[in-house]
Amino acid sequence: MADIEPVARPVVIRPHDPVPAGYTDTDFTISAAAVERLINAPAENTKLAHQRDWGEYERWCAAADRIALPATAQTLLEYVTYLIEEREPKLAPASIDRAMGSIRAIHAERGYEDQPGIKPARRVFRAFKRQWADDGNRARKATPVKIPAIRAMIDTCDLATAAGIRDRAIILLGFGLMARRSELAGLDIADVQPGKEGLDVFIKRSKTDQEAKGREVPVLAGQHPETCPVRAVQEWIALLAEHDITSGPLFRPIDRHGRIGDDLAAAGKPRVRLSGRSVAEIVRRHAVAAGLSGPSGYKGHSLRSGGASSAYEAGAPIAGIAGQGGWNEQSPVVLGYVRAVDKWKNHPMRGVGL
Repeated sequence: MADIEPVARPVVIRPHDPVPAGYTDTDFTISAAAVERLINAPAENTKLAHQRDWGEYERWCAAADRIALPATAQTLLEYVTYLIEEREPKLAPASIDRAMGSIRAIHAERGYEDQPGIKPARRVFRAFKRQWADDGNRARKATPVKIPAIRAMIDTCDLATAAGIRDRAIILLGFGLMARRSELAGLDIADVQPGKEGLDVFIKRSKTDQEAKGREVPVLAGQHPETCPVRAVQEWIALLAEHDITSGPLFRPIDRHGRIGDDLAAAGKPRVRLSGRSVAEIVRRHAVAAGLSGPSGYKGHSLRSGGASSAYEAGAPIAGIAGQGGWNEQSPVVLGYVRAVDKWKNHPMRGVGL
C-alpha cells in the first residue's frame, strides 16, 4: 500500500459489541473529515515509516494467503517470525519493533483499537533481542562529527556550485544547532533571523515537540570564516535570493544542472524541500568524499551528536547543551554523550597506582 486513503463516509468505532445500554451508533461515529485528520495526525516521518512497514506487511500477508486487517494474533506472530528468520536483508531489533508498532498504529487508525493481539509476538521478539545481543550484535549509533571531521567535510564542498554552498550550510548549521535531520529539513527561510551574536533560528516542530510549540535557538558565529555557520547560511540565503527565492523552504533539492527547488520536478510533482533522508545522505556523501574512517557511520544524527559532544569537550555545561539541542537535562541521550567524553578523562582508575 503506497498511501493510507481517507474514507469518504463516516466510520463507526465501537469498543464493545453490542453497544452498551443507552448508547447508539451515533455515539461511536466519526465523520470522514475526522477520519482524514486522524490519519494525517502523525508527524510526516512517522507516517512515511508506517506506510513503508505496512506495505511490506500487506505484501507478506498476500503471499501467505492471510488477512492483513484486522490481523489475528497468529498472523502477527508468524510475521514477526518471518522478519526474524527469513527476511533479507536481516533487520535489527529496532526495525522489527518499529514494524510491529506500525501495524498496531494502522489498526488503530482503521478503528481496530483492540487488534491485533500482540503478546505472543512480543514474547518472541524479546527472546530475539536477547539472542541478538548474545551473538555479539549491538545497536549501530551514528558516528559523532567532531571539528576535524567538520573541516574535512567542508573542504569537499565545491563552493563554485549551488550544491556545495547548500551542503556547507547544512553541515555547519546542523552542527551549530545540534539539530535533528528532520529539524533542518523543516526550516523555512523566515525561520532564520539575525541575532545578537549570530542567528536566531526558530524550530517550529521536533520529535519531542509534537504539539508544535516551537523553540528559538541561537547559533553563534564561528571563529573561522570557512567553518562559520552564520556566514555559511547567509551565503546560501543570498544565493536563493539571486534565484528570486525569498520565502518557503530553506534547504531545497538541486538537480545536476544546478537548478534549485522550484525548477525541479519528480513524477510531475514539484519538490521544493529536502527530506530528512536527503540531509542524512548529504552528510554521508561528504564523509565519504573526505575520506573519513568508517564513513557508513556518518548520518544525519552525526551532526547532532557531534555538536553536543564537542560542546561538552570545550567545557559547556550540560544544561546549556540540553537547551541548545532541545533535550531534557536528564535525558539519557545527553548523558550518553557526556559519558562518552568523560570515560577516559574522568576514569575512576586513573591515578590508583597500577
